[in-house]
Amino acid sequence: MPHDTAPHALRPGAHQYASYDGTELTYRVLAPRDGAAVPPLVCLAGGPGRNAAYLGDLGGLDAHRQLVIPDSRGTGASPPAADPREYAFPGLAQDLEALRRHLGLQRFALLAHDAAAATAQAYAAANPERLTHLLLICPGARLQGELPDDAREIFEARAGEPWWQDAYAAVQALPTATGLAEVRDLLWRAAPMAYGRWDAPQRAHAQSEGGQLGPVPRAGFWQGVDEAARLALIKRLRAVECPVLVVTGDRDGVTGMRAGEVVAESFPQSRVRPLPEVGHYPWVDEPELFRPVVEDFLRGV
Repeated sequence: MPHDTAPHALRPGAHQYASYDGTELTYRVLAPRDGAAVPPLVCLAGGPGRNAAYLGDLGGLDAHRQLVIPDSRGTGASPPAADPREYAFPGLAQDLEALRRHLGLQRFALLAHDAAAATAQAYAAANPERLTHLLLICPGARLQGELPDDAREIFEARAGEPWWQDAYAAVQALPTATGLAEVRDLLWRAAPMAYGRWDAPQRAHAQSEGGQLGPVPRAGFWQGVDEAARLALIKRLRAVECPVLVVTGDRDGVTGMRAGEVVAESFPQSRVRPLPEVGHYPWVDEPELFRPVVEDFLRGV
């Protein structure tokens, strides 16, 4: 399948578009800092229900590439959904198709992090002809019906690090936490498990997590998709002809590495790229390693 390589210059800054139901949603455009005329890369935030601000510039990917970063319903500058079912990932995939139409793109490259990999897969299953490349960064395998346990193994293997005991206690307390303030405190204490190391850049990135999570969009993300619909979606992924790259981190205590391998097996043209000493946010831990991996993939290297 030929790639759509035509440059498509977009105006930098925040903009709005009307989705399939008329809702005005927001997206941001980061222009390439080198002024290059290159096709855009659409980037979906995970969480689920997390403000896309946590993606930043994805470790400097905007140096040579346009980044289009939408705020999903109920996050960032996008309004909350009128119906909670609109937060489910198949509906968010419809929002993505409306964004493509708004941008005037025939085909485009798509990057999705964490839970947004489910949105990206729903989009790919419904619109396989629209994608030139698909990058799934540290995905879980819940959509595939599997919950590999190597994330726990990765976390427990780091028990000698000074933050571990407190993070372990926070992880155990999270399922029974009630108030939002308590949840945010526990997320901060558990945060080191999501990174390859716990240095200043990682601490600064983690500090914003509690305030960026939307409880209602998060709760609605996995709702309304029955087993038959899930299996049908997975089956349609076999018709996705674009190249797929799944990036995992060997210190990812959130989704682990095996989930990425399971997700990759759903596609006919996929490969997995594990990154060393990297957690759930590769562009924070090792931007100089993450960025070339993405760029090489998009260039077909």
